[in-house]
Amino acid sequence: MRHGFSLVELSIVLVILGLLTGGILAGQSLIRAAELRSVTTEFQRWQTAINTFKSKYISLPGDMRNATSFWGSAGGSGTIGDGCESLSGTGTQTCNGDGNGAIYSNTSGTSYNEYFTAWQQLANAGLIEGNYTGRNGGGSNPYDANIGINVPSSRISNAGWFLGNPMNVSGGSNSNYFDRSYAHRFMIGSDITNNSTDGPVITPSEAWNIDSKIDDGMPAIGNIVSYKNSSPKTPNCTNSDTSSAQYNLTFAGKLCSLLFILSW
Repeated sequence: MRHGFSLVELSIVLVILGLLTGGILAGQSLIRAAELRSVTTEFQRWQTAINTFKSKYISLPGDMRNATSFWGSAGGSGTIGDGCESLSGTGTQTCNGDGNGAIYSNTSGTSYNEYFTAWQQLANAGLIEGNYTGRNGGGSNPYDANIGINVPSSRISNAGWFLGNPMNVSGGSNSNYFDRSYAHRFMIGSDITNNSTDGPVITPSEAWNIDSKIDDGMPAIGNIVSYKNSSPKTPNCTNSDTSSAQYNLTFAGKLCSLLFILSW
C-alpha cells in the first residue's frame, strides 16, 4: 500500500518554507539597516576623536610636529621627509608630521606618511580602537590603504575609512571628484588595489538615505558627497558629473562610496 502526503500536509510544509524564507529576508534587511546606521556613527566617532586630539595635543593627528616625543620614533630624524618615512618602527613608534595644518603626504612605498600616521596616532592616544601601522600599504601611491591594517574597517562589509587632504577641483580637472573645494574629508568605501578606500560599497538609494538624513541628499554639494560616476570608482552612482547631479535611485547595485567633508 502506498502512502503519500495529503494536500493539507503539503500546504503546511509550503507555509513553513514561506515563513522561513520571509524570516531570512527580514533578518538580512535588519542586518543591512544596522550596517547603514553604523556609517553615521563611525563618522561621528572619527570626527570626535580628531577634535579631542586637537584639543589635547594642539595639532592634527599625523601632522603633529612632536609626535615622537609621546610615542617614540620609528627611526632616523623622527620626521617625515627627513629619513623617518622610509623606516620600519614597531608598536606605537611613529614619525612627526610637518605641522602645516594639513594631513597630507607625498611619500610612497612602505613608508610612513601623514595619511596613515593620523590613524596610528589617534589609536596611540587611546581615542579610537585598534592598532595601525602608520605606513603606506606598499603600493606605488602614497595613499595605498589596507583596511584594518593602516586604516579602520567599517561595519559595512569590505569597507574602510580613509582621511583625505584638502584640495580644490575645477574645470573637470579630476575625473573622480565633482568640481568644488574639498576640506579634509573622511572617505568610506572598499579598498581598490594600490589606492584609498574609494571603491563602491553601497547602493545609490542607500547613499541617498545616508546623505538625506544628515545633509541635503545631493551627491555633488553639501557636506556629504559621492565620487563622480567614473570607472572604476563609482560608475552609475549618480546621473551626471555636474553640481546638479542626483543619485541614480533606480539602480540596485552597490555603486557608491561617500565622502564626509569636514570643517575645522
